Amino acid sequence: MENTGNNMTTPSLARQQADDEIEIDLLELAAVLLSRWKLLLLCAVICAGAAFAYCKFMVTPQYSSTAGLYVFSKSTSVTSLADLQIGSNLTTDYEAVIVGRPVLDRVITRLELDETYKTLRPKIAVTNPNDSRILYITVTDPDPERAKEIADRTASIASTFISQKMDQDPPSIIQTGYTDGDKVSPRTMRTTAIGGMLGLFLAAAFVVISYLLNDTIETPEDVQMKLGMEVLASLPLDDASSGRSGKSKKRGKGILPKRRKR
Repeated sequence: MENTGNNMTTPSLARQQADDEIEIDLLELAAVLLSRWKLLLLCAVICAGAAFAYCKFMVTPQYSSTAGLYVFSKSTSVTSLADLQIGSNLTTDYEAVIVGRPVLDRVITRLELDETYKTLRPKIAVTNPNDSRILYITVTDPDPERAKEIADRTASIASTFISQKMDQDPPSIIQTGYTDGDKVSPRTMRTTAIGGMLGLFLAAAFVVISYLLNDTIETPEDVQMKLGMEVLASLPLDDASSGRSGKSKKRGKGILPKRRKR
């Protein structure tokens, strides 16, 4: 009786250990992914096509134009480090002035733009390269010609405004806007590639999760791995019995023999 009890508890303990420890066969998982390559490819193509269609038909192309200001007073001595430091500090102040409401409101009035300060402000970016006193005013707009006009007018009005309101020499305009016709967004090729990679990742994740959640026993190795029991023998299926079971399944699906006409 004691031996029987030990034999009864051994499979249950082995099964409990198998449930506690989840082993993943990487080679088998790779084989499963390769066997589902059509699904992976289909999802990648669908997502890439959706991303391409979104960029092509649903996103308005944007163009940019950049004007430049040079912050350097005529009275500043090149050999004076203090004056150079003052010039560098002024660039930080000018960045706030250029995108301020007084300047942009004048730009809207002069160009008669169908814009408000809240809609025009996100289109304008002011950048200052490191260790320089140059300010770049970049305007992004669906119309490349209008982007150039806004950039040039903003630089001109900002220079005059700084001279009048801040009692400083006006910054020099060293670069006017340009229209090269190259759109800055959307980046169709990059977005399409990202969409394809995302579709491939989602499909692979679906296959991996399905593989991990599949507890169907199909091979003797599955019996040992999932149940913790050894397979002593296996019986082959009889062809005749398998054929009869196949016919019964077809009848179960609703395929019935035709009746003869009288």
